[in-house]
Amino acid sequence: MSTRTPTARRSTSRAATPAPAAVTIETARPDRKQAILLAAEKLFAQHGYHVVTIRQIAEEAGVPLALVGYYYGQKHELFHAIFEHWSHSIEARLAGLAAVNVDPDDARTLPRIIDAFTAPVLALRASAEGEYYALLVARELYHATEEADRVLRSYFDPLAEAYIDALHLALPHATRSQAAWGYQFALGALLHHLNDSRIERLTRGENRRADPAVAPMLVNFIVGGLRAALPRPKTARTPRTRTTPRRQKT
Repeated sequence: MSTRTPTARRSTSRAATPAPAAVTIETARPDRKQAILLAAEKLFAQHGYHVVTIRQIAEEAGVPLALVGYYYGQKHELFHAIFEHWSHSIEARLAGLAAVNVDPDDARTLPRIIDAFTAPVLALRASAEGEYYALLVARELYHATEEADRVLRSYFDPLAEAYIDALHLALPHATRSQAAWGYQFALGALLHHLNDSRIERLTRGENRRADPAVAPMLVNFIVGGLRAALPRPKTARTPRTRTTPRRQKT
């Protein structure tokens, strides 16, 4: 009988696979994702896109720096995400325009178009949740940057074209290119009202910046400007033929 101790067989079973390394990025949490978006919106509106850093956005949102990139990628993608988040406000302006019966012979048509154009934006500017977005639109989109141009083409150009078409229908005596100039001037008045704070100083505090109470005045101002710049042609009057009364024979 062999005195050797039997050699223990090697286990053919594989060792248990180690658990995957813990993800370094925190588990996705909608509240943190939203906090990043709101922080970026606020800082971009207050200081400008090119001034603000990702680190500042993370600090404002109270999240780790890496989490910003995890949710949104690079800074220009985060900028674009803000406008995607608020795309429903553009849809509201288009819906308001679609509700207008564009009748060029109705004097109420032009004010209704301009009200549909301005009212949703003024309401956003006056609200706590939309204040910074409205300010961001007024401040940032009209700088000649690649990021702003991408947002304009994606979201605001279709809106502009719809309103230019409506103005052209309401002012059929004008060309579409003239209606486009009218839209440009109307937009300038709206954006300046949203963004300007000097009115408070000029009126010694009597007027409040972006005051929604003056919305009717803004609409009347734009409508009056459009009608003055693009007046209806005057219809030529047919001259009356004067007849010399015949003298009666005596």
